[in-house]
Amino acid sequence: MKSIVATFDMESGSAETVLETDRHVEAPNWTPDGGALIVNGGGQLFRVPLDMPELQPIDTGFAVNLNNDHGISPDGRLLVVSDKTETGKSCIYTLPFGGGEPTRVTAEVPSYWHGWSPDGATLTYTAKRGPTFQIFICPVAGGPETQLTETFDHCDGPDYTPDGEWIWFNGEREGSVQLWRVRPDGSDLRVMTDDERVNWFPHPSPDGRLVVYLAYESGTLGHPADRTVQLRAMPAEGGAPSVLLEFNGGQGTINVPSWSPDSRRFAFVRYEA
Repeated sequence: MKSIVATFDMESGSAETVLETDRHVEAPNWTPDGGALIVNGGGQLFRVPLDMPELQPIDTGFAVNLNNDHGISPDGRLLVVSDKTETGKSCIYTLPFGGGEPTRVTAEVPSYWHGWSPDGATLTYTAKRGPTFQIFICPVAGGPETQLTETFDHCDGPDYTPDGEWIWFNGEREGSVQLWRVRPDGSDLRVMTDDERVNWFPHPSPDGRLVVYLAYESGTLGHPADRTVQLRAMPAEGGAPSVLLEFNGGQGTINVPSWSPDSRRFAFVRYEA
Protein backbone atom coordinates (compact mmCIF):
# COMPACT_ATOMS: atom_id res chain seq x y z
CA MET A 1 0.00 0.00 0.00
CA LYS A 2 1.15 3.50 -0.80
CA SER A 3 0.38 6.19 1.77
CA ILE A 4 -0.80 9.44 0.21
CA VAL A 5 -0.71 12.40 2.57
CA ALA A 6 -3.08 15.05 1.24
CA THR A 7 -4.93 18.23 2.13
CA PHE A 8 -8.51 19.19 1.39
CA ASP A 9 -9.46 22.79 0.60
CA MET A 10 -12.87 23.64 2.03
CA GLU A 11 -13.46 26.57 -0.33
CA SER A 12 -12.57 24.88 -3.61
CA GLY A 13 -13.71 21.40 -2.56
CA SER A 14 -10.53 19.87 -3.95
CA ALA A 15 -7.80 17.64 -2.55
CA GLU A 16 -4.09 18.14 -3.15
CA THR A 17 -1.40 15.50 -2.65
CA VAL A 18 1.41 16.57 -0.33
CA LEU A 19 3.48 13.37 -0.22
CA GLU A 20 3.36 9.84 -1.63
CA THR A 21 5.42 7.17 0.10
CA ASP A 22 5.74 3.40 0.12
CA ARG A 23 6.12 3.67 3.87
CA HIS A 24 2.93 3.26 5.92
CA VAL A 25 2.23 6.62 7.59
CA GLU A 26 -0.82 7.87 9.44
CA ALA A 27 -2.67 10.61 11.27
CA PRO A 28 -1.45 14.05 10.15
CA ASN A 29 -1.39 16.99 12.57
CA TRP A 30 -1.04 20.50 11.14
CA THR A 31 1.58 22.60 12.92
CA PRO A 32 0.37 25.91 14.46
CA ASP A 33 2.59 27.93 12.11
CA GLY A 34 0.88 26.31 9.11
CA GLY A 35 4.17 25.20 7.63
CA ALA A 36 4.29 21.45 8.21
CA LEU A 37 2.44 18.27 9.05
CA ILE A 38 3.35 15.69 11.72
CA VAL A 39 2.70 12.03 10.90
CA ASN A 40 3.65 8.67 12.42
CA GLY A 41 4.92 5.46 10.87
CA GLY A 42 6.72 2.36 12.10
CA GLY A 43 6.63 3.53 15.72
CA GLN A 44 8.24 6.88 14.84
CA LEU A 45 7.16 10.49 14.33
CA PHE A 46 8.01 12.53 11.22
CA ARG A 47 7.75 16.17 10.22
CA VAL A 48 6.62 16.85 6.64
CA PRO A 49 7.43 20.44 5.57
CA LEU A 50 4.79 21.63 3.13
CA ASP A 51 7.27 23.64 1.02
CA MET A 52 9.62 20.66 0.55
CA PRO A 53 7.65 17.53 1.51
CA GLU A 54 9.73 14.67 2.90
CA LEU A 55 9.66 12.47 6.00
CA GLN A 56 11.97 14.12 8.54
CA PRO A 57 12.38 11.95 11.67
CA ILE A 58 11.61 13.54 15.05
CA ASP A 59 13.63 12.42 18.07
CA THR A 60 11.23 10.90 20.60
CA GLY A 61 13.85 9.56 23.00
CA PHE A 62 13.10 6.14 24.44
CA ALA A 63 9.57 6.16 22.95
CA VAL A 64 9.98 4.06 19.79
CA ASN A 65 6.62 2.26 19.69
CA LEU A 66 4.32 5.18 18.97
CA ASN A 67 0.81 4.67 17.64
CA ASN A 68 -1.21 7.17 15.63
CA ASP A 69 -2.54 9.17 18.59
CA HIS A 70 -0.25 12.22 18.70
CA GLY A 71 -0.61 15.98 18.54
CA ILE A 72 0.72 19.47 19.23
CA SER A 73 0.06 21.88 22.10
CA PRO A 74 -1.94 25.03 21.31
CA ASP A 75 1.16 27.19 21.85
CA GLY A 76 3.27 24.96 19.60
CA ARG A 77 5.86 24.24 22.31
CA LEU A 78 5.10 20.57 23.00
CA LEU A 79 4.26 17.34 21.25
CA VAL A 80 2.03 14.73 22.82
CA VAL A 81 2.40 11.05 21.93
CA SER A 82 0.92 7.69 22.84
CA ASP A 83 3.57 5.00 23.19
CA LYS A 84 3.93 1.51 24.70
CA THR A 85 7.73 1.16 24.92
CA GLU A 86 7.93 1.73 28.67
CA THR A 87 4.65 0.22 29.85
CA GLY A 88 3.70 -2.45 27.29
CA LYS A 89 0.39 -0.65 26.69
CA SER A 90 -0.31 2.77 25.26
CA CYS A 91 0.69 5.56 27.65
CA ILE A 92 0.56 9.34 27.09
CA TYR A 93 3.72 11.47 27.16
CA THR A 94 4.72 15.02 26.26
CA LEU A 95 8.05 16.11 24.78
CA PRO A 96 9.55 19.29 23.31
CA PHE A 97 8.18 20.26 19.90
CA GLY A 98 11.62 19.89 18.31
CA GLY A 99 12.07 16.44 19.81
CA GLY A 100 13.60 15.12 23.02
CA GLU A 101 13.01 12.88 25.99
CA PRO A 102 9.33 12.20 26.83
CA THR A 103 7.68 13.07 30.14
CA ARG A 104 4.99 10.66 31.29
CA VAL A 105 1.47 12.07 31.80
CA THR A 106 -0.96 9.20 32.48
CA ALA A 107 -0.30 6.96 35.45
CA GLU A 108 -2.64 4.25 34.19
CA VAL A 109 -2.70 2.36 30.89
CA PRO A 110 -3.93 1.88 28.27
CA SER A 111 -4.43 5.58 27.46
CA TYR A 112 -4.70 7.00 23.93
CA TRP A 113 -4.41 10.78 23.49
CA HIS A 114 -6.80 12.65 21.19
CA GLY A 115 -7.34 16.28 22.22
CA TRP A 116 -5.72 19.27 23.94
CA SER A 117 -7.78 21.99 25.63
CA PRO A 118 -7.44 25.44 24.01
CA ASP A 119 -5.92 26.90 27.20
CA GLY A 120 -3.18 24.27 27.09
CA ALA A 121 -3.94 22.91 30.56
CA THR A 122 -5.82 19.65 29.95
CA LEU A 123 -5.63 16.56 27.75
CA THR A 124 -8.57 14.40 26.71
CA TYR A 125 -8.16 10.78 25.76
CA THR A 126 -9.78 7.39 25.50
CA ALA A 127 -8.81 4.83 28.10
CA LYS A 128 -9.82 1.46 29.43
CA ARG A 129 -10.17 1.29 33.21
CA GLY A 130 -12.80 -1.43 33.27
CA PRO A 131 -14.49 -3.57 30.62
CA THR A 132 -14.93 -0.73 28.08
CA PHE A 133 -13.09 2.27 26.63
CA GLN A 134 -14.48 5.60 27.85
CA ILE A 135 -13.53 9.29 27.63
CA PHE A 136 -11.20 10.86 30.22
CA ILE A 137 -9.38 14.12 30.92
CA CYS A 138 -6.33 14.92 33.04
CA PRO A 139 -3.90 17.82 33.59
CA VAL A 140 -1.07 18.10 31.06
CA ALA A 141 1.40 17.96 33.94
CA GLY A 142 -0.12 14.70 35.12
CA GLY A 143 -2.31 14.01 38.11
CA PRO A 144 -5.74 12.54 38.84
CA GLU A 145 -7.81 11.72 35.79
CA THR A 146 -11.54 12.38 35.46
CA GLN A 147 -13.86 9.98 33.63
CA LEU A 148 -16.47 11.82 31.53
CA THR A 149 -18.52 8.93 30.08
CA GLU A 150 -19.85 5.69 31.51
CA THR A 151 -22.79 4.37 29.52
CA PHE A 152 -21.19 3.51 26.17
CA ASP A 153 -20.07 0.16 24.83
CA HIS A 154 -17.03 1.93 23.37
CA CYS A 155 -15.79 5.52 23.03
CA ASP A 156 -12.93 7.06 21.05
CA GLY A 157 -11.60 10.18 19.34
CA PRO A 158 -12.33 12.99 21.85
CA ASP A 159 -11.45 16.50 20.60
CA TYR A 160 -12.12 19.93 22.12
CA THR A 161 -14.04 22.73 20.45
CA PRO A 162 -11.92 25.89 20.03
CA ASP A 163 -13.81 27.69 22.81
CA GLY A 164 -13.16 24.79 25.20
CA GLU A 165 -16.87 24.43 25.95
CA TRP A 166 -17.35 20.96 24.46
CA ILE A 167 -15.54 17.70 23.82
CA TRP A 168 -16.69 15.80 20.74
CA PHE A 169 -16.20 12.03 20.48
CA ASN A 170 -17.57 8.91 18.84
CA GLY A 171 -19.62 6.64 21.05
CA GLU A 172 -21.09 3.19 20.44
CA ARG A 173 -24.35 1.92 21.90
CA GLU A 174 -26.01 -1.32 20.81
CA GLY A 175 -23.99 -1.45 17.59
CA SER A 176 -24.69 2.14 16.52
CA VAL A 177 -21.64 4.41 16.41
CA GLN A 178 -22.59 8.09 16.38
CA LEU A 179 -20.91 11.37 17.18
CA TRP A 180 -21.53 12.93 20.58
CA ARG A 181 -20.44 15.95 22.54
CA VAL A 182 -20.15 16.52 26.28
CA ARG A 183 -19.06 19.35 28.56
CA PRO A 184 -15.54 19.03 30.03
CA ASP A 185 -17.14 18.41 33.44
CA GLY A 186 -19.07 15.43 32.04
CA SER A 187 -22.46 17.18 31.89
CA ASP A 188 -24.89 17.91 29.07
CA LEU A 189 -24.20 14.81 26.96
CA ARG A 190 -25.73 15.21 23.48
CA VAL A 191 -25.88 13.00 20.38
CA MET A 192 -24.94 14.94 17.22
CA THR A 193 -25.48 12.40 14.43
CA ASP A 194 -28.19 9.81 13.88
CA ASP A 195 -27.72 7.74 10.75
CA GLU A 196 -26.76 4.31 9.47
CA ARG A 197 -23.07 5.14 9.08
CA VAL A 198 -20.36 4.13 11.55
CA ASN A 199 -19.01 7.56 12.49
CA TRP A 200 -15.55 8.14 13.98
CA PHE A 201 -12.98 10.80 14.88
CA PRO A 202 -14.83 14.15 14.91
CA HIS A 203 -12.57 17.21 14.66
CA PRO A 204 -13.99 20.72 15.23
CA SER A 205 -12.45 23.42 13.03
CA PRO A 206 -10.37 26.17 14.70
CA ASP A 207 -12.97 28.79 13.75
CA GLY A 208 -15.69 26.76 15.47
CA ARG A 209 -17.94 26.46 12.42
CA LEU A 210 -17.57 22.86 11.26
CA VAL A 211 -16.76 19.34 12.37
CA VAL A 212 -15.01 16.98 9.95
CA TYR A 213 -15.23 13.25 10.64
CA LEU A 214 -14.72 9.78 9.17
CA ALA A 215 -17.79 7.78 8.11
CA TYR A 216 -17.53 4.03 7.56
CA GLU A 217 -20.11 1.93 5.78
CA SER A 218 -22.96 0.55 7.86
CA GLY A 219 -22.06 -2.61 9.75
CA THR A 220 -18.33 -1.87 10.06
CA LEU A 221 -16.85 -3.11 13.33
CA GLY A 222 -14.30 -0.84 14.99
CA HIS A 223 -12.21 1.50 12.86
CA PRO A 224 -10.31 -0.81 10.50
CA ALA A 225 -7.84 0.12 7.78
CA ASP A 226 -8.23 -0.46 4.04
CA ARG A 227 -11.95 0.29 3.74
CA THR A 228 -14.06 2.52 1.54
CA VAL A 229 -14.70 5.54 3.75
CA GLN A 230 -16.12 9.02 3.48
CA LEU A 231 -14.85 12.24 4.92
CA ARG A 232 -17.87 14.28 5.97
CA ALA A 233 -18.40 17.78 7.36
CA MET A 234 -21.29 18.99 9.49
CA PRO A 235 -22.21 22.26 11.23
CA ALA A 236 -20.70 22.45 14.72
CA GLU A 237 -24.13 23.07 16.26
CA GLY A 238 -25.60 20.05 14.48
CA GLY A 239 -27.35 19.48 11.18
CA ALA A 240 -27.12 17.48 7.98
CA PRO A 241 -23.59 16.44 6.96
CA SER A 242 -22.09 16.83 3.51
CA VAL A 243 -19.81 14.26 1.87
CA LEU A 244 -16.44 15.78 1.00
CA LEU A 245 -14.53 12.76 -0.33
CA GLU A 246 -14.76 8.98 -0.68
CA PHE A 247 -11.64 6.80 -0.94
CA ASN A 248 -9.72 3.84 0.50
CA GLY A 249 -8.72 4.61 4.07
CA GLY A 250 -9.93 4.26 7.65
CA GLN A 251 -7.47 3.66 10.45
CA GLY A 252 -4.76 6.29 10.00
CA THR A 253 -6.80 8.68 7.86
CA ILE A 254 -7.77 11.35 10.44
CA ASN A 255 -7.29 9.78 13.87
CA VAL A 256 -6.08 13.08 15.34
CA PRO A 257 -6.76 16.85 14.94
CA SER A 258 -5.64 17.78 11.42
CA TRP A 259 -7.12 21.21 10.59
CA SER A 260 -4.93 24.03 9.30
CA PRO A 261 -4.76 26.97 11.74
CA ASP A 262 -6.90 29.15 9.44
CA SER A 263 -9.65 26.50 9.11
CA ARG A 264 -9.39 26.59 5.32
CA ARG A 265 -7.92 23.11 4.92
CA PHE A 266 -7.43 19.86 6.78
CA ALA A 267 -4.96 17.04 6.22
CA PHE A 268 -5.68 13.32 5.80
CA VAL A 269 -4.12 10.09 4.53
CA ARG A 270 -5.54 7.74 1.94
CA TYR A 271 -4.05 4.46 0.76
CA GLU A 272 -3.55 2.89 -2.66
CA ALA A 273 -2.29 -0.50 -3.78
